[in-house]
Amino acid sequence: MSRMIKIRVPATSANLGPGFDCMGLALDIWNEITFEPAERITYQVTGEGEEKFNKGARNLLTKAFVRLHQICGRKAGGTAIRSRNEIFVSSGLGSSAAAIVGGLFGANEMLGNPLDKNALLGIATEMEGHPDNVAPALFGGLVVSVMTREEIITRHYEIPDLTILIVKPQIEWLTKTARAVLPKSVSRADAIFNIGRAVAVVDALRSGDLDLLQKVMDDRIHQAYRLRHISGGAAAYKTAKQFGAAALSGAGPSIIVFVSSADAEIARKKISGVFEERGLETKAIISKPSNWGTNRM
Repeated sequence: MSRMIKIRVPATSANLGPGFDCMGLALDIWNEITFEPAERITYQVTGEGEEKFNKGARNLLTKAFVRLHQICGRKAGGTAIRSRNEIFVSSGLGSSAAAIVGGLFGANEMLGNPLDKNALLGIATEMEGHPDNVAPALFGGLVVSVMTREEIITRHYEIPDLTILIVKPQIEWLTKTARAVLPKSVSRADAIFNIGRAVAVVDALRSGDLDLLQKVMDDRIHQAYRLRHISGGAAAYKTAKQFGAAALSGAGPSIIVFVSSADAEIARKKISGVFEERGLETKAIISKPSNWGTNRM
């Protein structure tokens, strides 16, 4: 590499109510990453997560960057990696997926793009453990992913400019904790409940039908189990449902709600207020879907 490469990677919201572990949506919230020749590999963050990520050299982005070089049989040369982060960390907005995808995509650009996006998806899924966040981070839009023994099957849908509100309570909520509280099995009735609604959620998002989305964006597989362990989570979710189609974003703790643009600010105040009444600070952002995935700037 003889010059700087600059890319951007979107935030993502997975599950979207009933689409547990198979559905994800790219959001118009971005981490911008630059890769520039240097004497050694260094990494520095500004913005979200800078206090955490600047403390040491080990992180998912540089790990993915080196991994792609190894897969291509190349040695990762000295590179100064700088990331300006807008994606909330440990929030259910795919910050780890963005780091993995950013590292892989940046390395692939440096090497002259030896791998296509489907190949990058396979590596990203191997590193992340599942494709529900990494797929929309790569491809943009709404992505439904199915894993088979041989491949990852994806279907990508462009989504209209819907208004999306995300409210995150400032609590520690680790992915391993979010997984640990889930039941080992679910009833047939709960599985049927989710299957039908997941199909309807895809249709509602593709058409921009907020009325339908509000009716079908419910879940019986993961949300209730997680919300009861998030202080104020159940009450905030109930409040969010008064304004639009609400869900726990990914594994949480953020609440995502699809609202009319006129209601977005009052919804932000009301949902944030639920957490703040319990002594929790919040971060919130009003955004929209992104039909662009990771791309070079």
